[in-house]
Amino acid sequence: MKVAIASDHGGMNIRKEIISLMEEMDIEYVDLGCECSTSVDYPDYAIPVAEKVASGEVNRGILICGTGIGMSIAANKVKGIRCALVHDMFSAKATREHNDTNILAMGERVIGPGLARDIAKIWLTTPFEGGRHEARVNKVTTYEATHELNNDVCYARKENGHESGSREIKMKFNKFVNSYECSLGRTNRVYMPCYPYIF
Repeated sequence: MKVAIASDHGGMNIRKEIISLMEEMDIEYVDLGCECSTSVDYPDYAIPVAEKVASGEVNRGILICGTGIGMSIAANKVKGIRCALVHDMFSAKATREHNDTNILAMGERVIGPGLARDIAKIWLTTPFEGGRHEARVNKVTTYEATHELNNDVCYARKENGHESGSREIKMKFNKFVNSYECSLGRTNRVYMPCYPYIF
């Protein structure tokens, strides 16, 4: 396992604790900062970690700020990220078992270093259960894909003066709609490429 970790100025102490924990657990990590005593902006640290996770460069990410809220909001804007804000050990376990989260966010002004280490250790060592939980996670990722492609289609229509957009975008969009319908058990509804009412 390889983990990317970062914090803003409000989470530096816990970040160092978690780095120490990962060294004890012999987990490879990439430290993306910050090393600063002045105020910085959490998206500048959350997004690079999230992009490394989403690209597959690392397996998981850990983010710490004052509350963990800003980091989790920013990270979840990156496609493919399931970042959970966790401040108790039960949720640390559940969010891995049930939600297959790939980024953990915590707040240094909310919990102390001891509890943060316990949470991180549980989160790093708990596998995803799959089964019914996998079907639920798949519904989220399928929606994410269809929504992104729907935005691409709207943009193409605007750029082309309300033209229907490229055939490639249409075919991709319909493919994901079909997948989403099947995930809901609606196997009798099939959208063919370039189906006119969508565009």
